[in-house]
Amino acid sequence: MKRTITLATAWLFILALCGCVDEEEFADNSNGNFEALWRIMDQHYCFFSEKGVDWNDVHRRYAPQVAGSLTDDQLFEVLGNMLGELRDGHVNLYSPFDVARNWSWHEHYPSNFSDSLCTRYMGTSYKIASSLRYCVLDDNVGYVRYDSFTSDIGSGNLDEVLYALMPCRALIIDVRNNGGGLLTLAEKLAARFTDEEILVGYMRHKTGKGHNDFSSMQPQRLKPAKGVRWHKPVYVLTNRQVFSAANEFVKYMKCCPQVTIVGDQTGGGAGMPFTSELPNGWTVRFSACIMYDRDQRCTEDGIVPDVKASQTDSDFWRGRDTIIEAARKLVSQDHSM
Repeated sequence: MKRTITLATAWLFILALCGCVDEEEFADNSNGNFEALWRIMDQHYCFFSEKGVDWNDVHRRYAPQVAGSLTDDQLFEVLGNMLGELRDGHVNLYSPFDVARNWSWHEHYPSNFSDSLCTRYMGTSYKIASSLRYCVLDDNVGYVRYDSFTSDIGSGNLDEVLYALMPCRALIIDVRNNGGGLLTLAEKLAARFTDEEILVGYMRHKTGKGHNDFSSMQPQRLKPAKGVRWHKPVYVLTNRQVFSAANEFVKYMKCCPQVTIVGDQTGGGAGMPFTSELPNGWTVRFSACIMYDRDQRCTEDGIVPDVKASQTDSDFWRGRDTIIEAARKLVSQDHSM
């Protein structure tokens, strides 16, 4: 029997991983917290090969920095810098006074998004359905803005939005600056754009403490929704701040018919996050499962758009969103053929 893995059940892999974390006892001091963090990552982090990081060398370089007694601020800085070596947006250290992070996946790139331009296109009479904002642009193109997969959408909401935009000749879905959230919501939305079950990617989870101890490739399949489905052209707008579950949404949509990805490369974030705790109570979050596209390419570094477009300064000062306009131009070209 063919095994079907959906993103809803994919969380079972994370739950299974929870049972695999066998924490050792470390002292609640600078060295003990350092060793605990290094060991947690060594045994459970999933991207050492993709990041090209020699974790043993990291230990060699950072261990001397925790010798003796450090203040909480000093220890946090050392541990945060060590985690920063991984250049992973899903890796964070949480303390009561700060969050260590590496946001180079978007901070080193143009934003390619402006709230003020988005507001100009939508005006003040746009409609709201749960966490979706939508309207019809003046060229009869539907526009839907979804800025976070942490905000739920109901099946009834999606039915109403698609019914309302049905007269439009095409649909633009803008997920720029969407930093992710729930994979189930990404799947729920993407399921409106296929009439058949399709392979959208694969995932692997850790099966042991070694850096290369992974399961075989487990397929991810997207099933069509039972409600209203869209059959006209779709243009998904992206930038570098599309991350995690939003990155997965773009991955699914690339597999759906009549969908074109427009904008900048996404920010990635293809490791399902898991959390653990240090002796002093600080929490570390890290990537624990690897996700791939349907060609078995890891999407940790992002997804390249079908049509590259970047916001230009000249358009900005004229009140034009270059990426929205690129999608509208594609709509016109498609309808003239």
